[in-house]
Amino acid sequence: MPVVALALVDGAGRLLLQQRPEGKHHAGLWEFPGGKVDAGETPREALAREIAEELGIVVEPADCSAMLLAEEARDDRSPVVLMLYSATRWRGSPDGREGQKWGWFTRKEALSLALAPMDRELAKRISD
Repeated sequence: MPVVALALVDGAGRLLLQQRPEGKHHAGLWEFPGGKVDAGETPREALAREIAEELGIVVEPADCSAMLLAEEARDDRSPVVLMLYSATRWRGSPDGREGQKWGWFTRKEALSLALAPMDRELAKRISD
C-alpha cells in the first residue's frame, strides 16, 4: 500500500508534525502529515490532497521533493511503503481539520516525541 507523508519545513528549519486523533491507528502518536495514494493519483498529487484535507494548507505538487522511503511488512495486510517528501513552500495556516493537534518541532524535539514507528525511522534519517 503506497502512503505519502510531508516533511514541511518552516523558515527556522522546524518540521510540522501532527498527532494521530483518537479512534485511528496509532492514536496519540505523532507523525508527518499525509495519507494513502488513491488510484489514479501520483504520489505528489495525493500528498497535496491529503495536506489540504488534514491541515487546510495548500502545497503545490511541484514544490514537493522526494526525500526518504520506509517500508513496513504486515502479516495481516499488504505491506506499507511510506514515501516522505519535503517542502518549504505552502499557502495558508495549518489547522487540525480532523481534530488533531499539530506543531512545529526541531528535529531533536521531534525525536523526543512519541512518534509512530515509521515516522521515527524517517525522522532519524533526516539530516540536521
